[in-house]
Amino acid sequence: MSEPLRGVIVSHAAVAQALLAAVAAITGVNDALVPVSNDGCDTGALAERLTQAIGNKPAVLFVDLPGGSCLTSSVRLARGKSDVAVVTGVNLAMLLDFVFHRPVPHRRPPDPRPGRGRLGEAAQRGFHRAGR
Repeated sequence: MSEPLRGVIVSHAAVAQALLAAVAAITGVNDALVPVSNDGCDTGALAERLTQAIGNKPAVLFVDLPGGSCLTSSVRLARGKSDVAVVTGVNLAMLLDFVFHRPVPHRRPPDPRPGRGRLGEAAQRGFHRAGR
């Protein structure tokens, strides 16, 4: 049996850790999301943190802002990988939806366009598919 899709929260400072704590408090689920912060690192170090968080598995990278180092590093990492998606504008509701409806990956993460998957409504404005 395949592992469920991995979620990685990518943020400035401690935003990812705070969102992770809120999701865990609400859901009791502690293993669906991994926080990654850009605090104290350059883009190379952030890329390394992201690589470790993904662990060469299918993932959705939930990025805090639709620009900046977190997005740039996430898109670079996802480029050419059909099993890694990048979604910007992460918020608590989006992460709760992901945790409660986390799919088991087949070939790629769910399509976030309206009506095309569970992430559709929450993520449609902030979805970036690298390499398109």
